[in-house]
Amino acid sequence: MSFFTDLAHQYIDGEWKAGSGSWDIIDFNPYDGEKLASITVATADEIDQAYRAAERAQKDWAATNPYARRAVFERALRIVEDREEEITEAIIAELGGTRLKAAFEIHLTKEFLREAVHLALSAEGRILPSPDDGKENRLYRVPVGVVGVISPFNFPFLLSIKSVAPALALGNGVVLKPHQNAPVLGGSLVAKVFEDAGLPAGLLNVVITDIAEIGDALIEHPVPSVISFTGSDTVGRHVATVCAAHFKRSVLELGGNSALIVLDDADIDYAVDAAVFSRFVHQGQVCMAANRILVDRSVQAEFTEKFVAKVATLKVGDPSDPTTHIGPLINSTQAEAVSTLVEQTVTAGATALLHGRTEGNLVAPSVLTDLPADSPVLDQEIFGPVALVVPFDGEDEAVRIANASRYGLSGALHTGDIERGVRLAKRIDTGMIHINDGTVHDEPIVPFGGEKHSGVGRLNGDSTVDAFTTMKWISVQHGRSRFPF
Repeated sequence: MSFFTDLAHQYIDGEWKAGSGSWDIIDFNPYDGEKLASITVATADEIDQAYRAAERAQKDWAATNPYARRAVFERALRIVEDREEEITEAIIAELGGTRLKAAFEIHLTKEFLREAVHLALSAEGRILPSPDDGKENRLYRVPVGVVGVISPFNFPFLLSIKSVAPALALGNGVVLKPHQNAPVLGGSLVAKVFEDAGLPAGLLNVVITDIAEIGDALIEHPVPSVISFTGSDTVGRHVATVCAAHFKRSVLELGGNSALIVLDDADIDYAVDAAVFSRFVHQGQVCMAANRILVDRSVQAEFTEKFVAKVATLKVGDPSDPTTHIGPLINSTQAEAVSTLVEQTVTAGATALLHGRTEGNLVAPSVLTDLPADSPVLDQEIFGPVALVVPFDGEDEAVRIANASRYGLSGALHTGDIERGVRLAKRIDTGMIHINDGTVHDEPIVPFGGEKHSGVGRLNGDSTVDAFTTMKWISVQHGRSRFPF
């Protein structure tokens, strides 16, 4: 099948249909500008239809034997495995992702589907004692009902399924809105996988639209109890505010400004490899990417020379070429923003050890150093192939610089002394940090999330169960209670 021809539709209540809005979202290939699909946007009325369908279907789904629910995710996993090459080609076409990036995204997607198989059987209850004689306290973990999911453009297939699959596995209905730059991979392809896997109609609905059409209809609608959002901290703040005003729970996976710290006893060659991957994977369009490379001044010269030399070898170009390391940014707006940021930072006093050229949406890598301490770029998420190399003197200064950011998502520390690294890692204000590794990691059973502006809440494993279920207390009085009147 042609994903971009056959799946360029809304998916509501088990039916593929055109949106009823007055304009279209155009899905372009960011490398060559080819028009992949034209999708008429969904309206607020169709948002309502999607949520009402999920609400109707959810009750029977929650009552379904969890072993039967589990079978849907086993089939979904097999479908992804069978269509892996088609999905790879779609990632290259819609996202400008390289083959390496596609393999990384599909691998993690399969891992999260395997975890969804397990999560279908994970909603355990408890029995707690009571101070009242004859009373039994039962705690039931039950689905929240309906979950709204808003996914980003950078890893859309993975990050949609990362919320959609567990929410469904735990007995919920879902309405998914993908990013308008990834409507197929982040939305309709996810629906097709679960449709083919036998998910009952109405449980998963995909609405392809934009806030210019629907405003806050997706997050303020009365049906969903939880909104799972992945994207920028600016939009995340708005999502959280609207959710709070409507007494909804929000799970926010937001931006980052991760630091990769190279201590004086690090394996320099290995640290260089980790830093290059952590900064430039998928053109730097990764929330966990190592924006800032902090290097002890005693090894700064050696590290910087090797780092710049390796970055200079990265091939920029056609993402369908297996030898390409860096493909296009998602659109011209993003490419222009990154190019402008580099120019402004150099003008403000930074030194460009590499100054990448921009051709269309292709942005070659830049490596900047000698940044003024008050440079705004040091506290900014750079969604592009730009590395900042910052020297420090000793551990305390490394901690101070690493923590001098409103973000706190990921990080990495390189050292020859593991326990030294762990002691230092505990002082870094992030939700995740990795010793002698890169900054880009996600594992299905390990809590994933950030501190400060990098998000609220966690996903993966038990944290996902907490996110998409709620506790219900049912007490049973054996015998008779005594009342004071």
